[in-house]
Amino acid sequence: MLEKTRTVAVDAVANSPQYMPGFGNDFETESLPGALPQGQNSPQKCNYGLYAEQLSGSPFTAPRGTNERSWLYRIRPSVRHTRRFSNASYPFWKSAPCLDDHSLPLGQLRWNPIPAPSEKLNFLSGIRTMTAAGDVMTQVGMAAHAYVFNDDMIDDYFFNADGELLVVPQLGTIRVFTEMGIMDVKPSEICLIPRGMMFKVSRLGDSSDWRGYICENYGAKFTLPDRGPIGANCLANPRDFKTPVAAYEDKETPCRVHVKWCGKFYVTEIGHSPLDVVAWHGNYAPFKYDLRTFSPVGAILFDHPDPSIFTVLTAPTEESGTANVDFVIFPPRWLVAEHTFRPPWYHRNIMSEFMGLIHGQYDAKEEGFVPGGMSLHNMMLPHGPDAPGFEKASNVDLKPVKLDHTMAFMFETRYPQQLTRYAAELETLQDNYLECWDGLERKFDGTPGIK
Repeated sequence: MLEKTRTVAVDAVANSPQYMPGFGNDFETESLPGALPQGQNSPQKCNYGLYAEQLSGSPFTAPRGTNERSWLYRIRPSVRHTRRFSNASYPFWKSAPCLDDHSLPLGQLRWNPIPAPSEKLNFLSGIRTMTAAGDVMTQVGMAAHAYVFNDDMIDDYFFNADGELLVVPQLGTIRVFTEMGIMDVKPSEICLIPRGMMFKVSRLGDSSDWRGYICENYGAKFTLPDRGPIGANCLANPRDFKTPVAAYEDKETPCRVHVKWCGKFYVTEIGHSPLDVVAWHGNYAPFKYDLRTFSPVGAILFDHPDPSIFTVLTAPTEESGTANVDFVIFPPRWLVAEHTFRPPWYHRNIMSEFMGLIHGQYDAKEEGFVPGGMSLHNMMLPHGPDAPGFEKASNVDLKPVKLDHTMAFMFETRYPQQLTRYAAELETLQDNYLECWDGLERKFDGTPGIK
């Protein structure tokens, strides 16, 4: 699947992508020796006839701790990668505020996986928006998407001016070729593509379909959560995040660059690949992360901690502790709490929760929540374990148990998640989801003591 027009140096990287460890580091990398200037950012003439260009992910005057930019040394400046735009349409990709007309009323919702495509779809055309929250025009909120595709983006490229994309594969390994390098991402791994960065996606390995989830974050970029009293270690450790080394595509064929900007789509025709960055340095960069390296902490005596203890990444707001969106996982872990109901408790929440299941079984649901499926529990709507899960957890012998072979996640946001028409009318919507709580009958009898 690699074009013959790429250079030997790039083929070596593409066949076995290499990464640099660390979160938010100031990286430097080159795919040709001497391509990266030393001691300055913008020399009068760059080696190899390259152009110097800065890509900024924050205002120039942002504080040092949040200031993000990278210097790119490329075959052509990006002004040559966008010509006259034409309108484009991706009707299943929606942005907030989502005002789709549908008849599905408010409620707790759950879906089986979205259907496999009957036609050829690439990663871009295979995106289906389930919910959207906030307002893309003011860069507040997020959208939760599912994707399924069966074709590669060969001469098609994309960048999203509206937000960064957190991609969570569920079936099939994907290759994400960005301006700044190549990432191979498989199920139980995630990758993040920064706002405004060009990329394309292709398939790796054997699978009938390539499926997964995407969080489109309109707000402040994802960062690591503060650990507070936990201290310096555990949860997602910075060294486990991997940023790709420089790789470029030198291709002189008709190509298309697709753009999402303020909720609308556009396309432009060019005569070459825009993935032509030969070297770069800076801290505005894509990365991947293996969810299996997350080091969970939890209760080791009694009670169940808040799910925030499993936060991998958070996109903050100006209100401390109130996230634009959190990315939370429920990984394998030991359950040891004494005289405690161990699954997540019943609750109502100011946050709105979109959940997905990568593999295995989620401990709060005994049946119905399947890998590739999704659920939505919007703000202040009650949710929690189903009736079989409650009975099992209430009566099980409380000895140490390892919850294994599972990986669920949650996109949790402060804003209400509005349902798209696609999600409301999706054939895999479970009409009987609410019945999972029907068996939770009255047990109260007014007499003292625990029953």
